[in-house]
Amino acid sequence: MLCGGTGSKMWPLSTPTLPKHFLPFVDGRSLFQSNWIALRKKFAPQEIFLQTNGLQAKIAHSQVSELVHENIFIEPETRNQGPATGLAAAILKNHGKGSEPFMLIQVDDLRLPEDDFLTFIDVAEELCLSTDKYITAGFIPDRVVLGVDYLLTGKLISGSSPIKVYEIADFIDRSETDKIREYMDSGRLLVHTNHTTMTPDNLLAMYKKYKPEWYDPLSRVASGATVAREYKKMPKGTLEEVSSRSHKDGNSLVIIHPFKWIDFGTWEFVDKFFRDNDYFPNNGGQVEIDGENNFLWSESGKVIATIGVSDLVVVESKDGILVTQKKSSGKVGQVVDRINSGDV
Repeated sequence: MLCGGTGSKMWPLSTPTLPKHFLPFVDGRSLFQSNWIALRKKFAPQEIFLQTNGLQAKIAHSQVSELVHENIFIEPETRNQGPATGLAAAILKNHGKGSEPFMLIQVDDLRLPEDDFLTFIDVAEELCLSTDKYITAGFIPDRVVLGVDYLLTGKLISGSSPIKVYEIADFIDRSETDKIREYMDSGRLLVHTNHTTMTPDNLLAMYKKYKPEWYDPLSRVASGATVAREYKKMPKGTLEEVSSRSHKDGNSLVIIHPFKWIDFGTWEFVDKFFRDNDYFPNNGGQVEIDGENNFLWSESGKVIATIGVSDLVVVESKDGILVTQKKSSGKVGQVVDRINSGDV
């Protein structure tokens, strides 16, 4: 389980001291707790590992007391997903698990139904034991989804609907909007949801081939060197700096997963999740006059009233008050940037 970031697009509720994946968005539970509960249907606590920073490790343990202390890997500093993924593999190898399959689970997403998610894990594990290729996952979108990357499928390898395995023909960055629209109706375009699955040995071998400046410190961590000393030697970077080269060499596979992937990326997505599941935002009551479809959240339990407006997000917390149109909620991170710059 990978647990990091501050969820700046979910300001003012999500903050560095309590990021969005620890907020009670899922029927009173956090995203972290919900993912833990799902994994516990299949795995014992000793089989579940958490990688995060020191502060979030304390929050995680306060929300899930059965976390095994030895299974918590601490990132001494933020160096982005590329180094972080490699660090997970290096520490697992150091724990004697170099040949065992592992899957990376981002805890700021939900995967429903949970049983379909667990079936997907079985398929990924079986595939991992039969190949040394990089394995990831995605789903076929019915519309253009903003703020995510895409994969283009190649040759069908195995499986039947809804779980199929394909070679990856191309990686399409979220910024390549023309290319995304070009392939939208092709049946080959997938939203990339990650779920990296490999053995630590195979993942480290991939890093050695494509990113030796990451591999060298990681190999020393795998051999028992101090994480803090070695991790700071790794240049910051995304996992795509390695995986995209693997795709181009024909060494990557993607599984079309059967579950619904719910990304809590903006307040608009949170609102949709609440409406789809008949959840109600936290507040002391709400009044809407001459308007509708507003998402109103008060951390302190205040009554929130709106008049003559629709499709707004209003969020009150101890750190601030946000008012935005739902369709503009993806820009909330810019507010945090302005606040952090002192331009307020």
